[in-house]
This record gives sequence, C-alpha cells and structure tokens, in this order.
Amino acid sequence: MDKPLIRARHWERTRRLTALLLLAWLATGFCAAFFARELAGLSVFGWPLSFYLAAQGASLAYLAILAVYAWRMRKLDRAAAAEQRA
Repeated sequence: MDKPLIRARHWERTRRLTALLLLAWLATGFCAAFFARELAGLSVFGWPLSFYLAAQGASLAYLAILAVYAWRMRKLDRAAAAEQRA
C-alpha cells in the first residue's frame, strides 16, 4: 500500500480518537459543573455527589481518558508501522 495513503489513514484515525476523547473530557468537566445543584441532593459516602464528582470522579475519568488514549494510540501506531513494512 502507498505510504502517503497509510499515513493519511493513520492520521484520520488519530484525529477521530482525539476528538472522541476530547468530547468525553468536555462532557465530564461540563456535566459535573452544570448539574452540580441537581447532583447535590444525592450523596455518596455521606458527601454530596457533586462534591464527590469534582474531587474524585472527574480526576479518575481524566486518568481513564489518558489510559485509553495511550492504549489505543499504541495499537494504531503498531498497525500503521506494520502496514508500512508490508
């Protein structure tokens, strides 16, 4: 397969993954802040859910987003390298 075509397909997949994970990041940060008043009525371990999401949940979600990005990019990079060698 042509190397520019392989690079273009790899770049398209990379952009799609980045856009999806940025959307997840935006949803995590925005939803926790936007719905904080509604979530304050619910409690987790004695703390309001909005506090828990801001203090713990969002941070864990961000770490999960980073882990997914690293895992998926490793797979995409290896697949693109294998295609270029073939």
